[in-house]
Amino acid sequence: MHTAVKNPGWSPDSWQRFPALQQPRYADPERLARVLEELARLPPVVVSWEVDQLKDELAAAQRGERFLLQGGDCAEGFADCESDTIARKLKILLQMSVVLLHGLKKPVIRVGRIAGQYAKPRSADTETREGVTLPSYRGDIVNHAAFDAGAREPDPELLLRGYERAAITLNFVRALVDGGFADLHHPEYWNLDFLKHAKLRDAYQRIVDSIRDSLDFYETISGSAVHDAGQVRFYASHEGLHLRYEQAQTRFLKRRERWYNLSTHMPWIGMRTSAPGGAHVEYFRGIANPIGVKVGEGTDAATLAELVRVLNPDNEPGRLALIHRFGAARIESALPAMIRAVRDSGRQVLWVCDPMHGNTETTPQGVKTRRFENILAEVESAFRIHEDSGSILGGVHFELTGDDVTECTGGARGLADVDLSRAYRSSVDPRLNYEQALELAMLIARHRSR
Repeated sequence: MHTAVKNPGWSPDSWQRFPALQQPRYADPERLARVLEELARLPPVVVSWEVDQLKDELAAAQRGERFLLQGGDCAEGFADCESDTIARKLKILLQMSVVLLHGLKKPVIRVGRIAGQYAKPRSADTETREGVTLPSYRGDIVNHAAFDAGAREPDPELLLRGYERAAITLNFVRALVDGGFADLHHPEYWNLDFLKHAKLRDAYQRIVDSIRDSLDFYETISGSAVHDAGQVRFYASHEGLHLRYEQAQTRFLKRRERWYNLSTHMPWIGMRTSAPGGAHVEYFRGIANPIGVKVGEGTDAATLAELVRVLNPDNEPGRLALIHRFGAARIESALPAMIRAVRDSGRQVLWVCDPMHGNTETTPQGVKTRRFENILAEVESAFRIHEDSGSILGGVHFELTGDDVTECTGGARGLADVDLSRAYRSSVDPRLNYEQALELAMLIARHRSR
């Protein structure tokens, strides 16, 4: 087995010597081993040059020259692997990126929580209903959501189904992008049928017209096409939670002398699995991908410094994104100390704001939701705090969907708690719907362009 020079003592399976949280327990280890062997022989979902290209772009975002937009479902389901659903996800991310491009006046890096976001951490290993206790639902790549013993038993075959759907999803996204779906000359292609709110529609149309006029003007006076506007690059990301799945898609490339996780472009570590002495940090330290780590109030200065040291020992630009999540009420007191801790470490990171997870609450009716005004407030605070601290907020990380759901309250339509039952479809966390996501991008762009 090869060992990367920069990571002595590391191998794709060295994580197995460390405490591994949030891992499913399979009843048949031999069957699991057969599935993992098959998975390891299958072609990669992404290729190394795409991974390296994303790292270069993230390095530019770290310097303030680009901006990261990362978004998608809290948890993908296998049923989401169908053409209309995938196209709607791509549309909303493209439309948000155009709005941010127009307002921030810098290139936008588009990274979807897509093509692999099939595993989810849980607060408990089991779930009890009416006196019956079963394993928790851990995402479609592990088991099924239905509350019965057979459905909740972790099934190794689902790892293969997850790989297949990730590959199919990303293949379709690539086909759409290569076919001109993402052409900035024609952003009107991305409109969704249910965008009917006049104010939002009209504001978006003015942005579209401005970009199209700018492209037409440049091409007229220069006599050449703006080739970069004909297509946009689109990358995939997911939480690298299921370590055996990630290990099976980890490859050593001799020409680059590095190990790559080729199940996605940018895997990240969630807060529940981010302990410096844990298996996830051990696995992530050895791969060449750009990586993210979710951090928040529970991440003290010493832990943060150790994470930055272990995961980016060579201070490589674009290597490490810290995705902070606090909540609108807590970011003012917590973020400045975090910025100081990283500065004191002497290492550079890409700072990204996740305004979703810290703003989750439960209604009196027991429905999990997030309020649009709190999400927006946390993003605005993050921009200001980074500026005041001499730092750069290089991106945002949203849970959103291209569908017309009612899971988060507020926004231009003024959704209230009573509206949540109309179209609440998430099995895990509440997502911004299409209009809320686009409105959020517009408000961020408008605020930053002042």
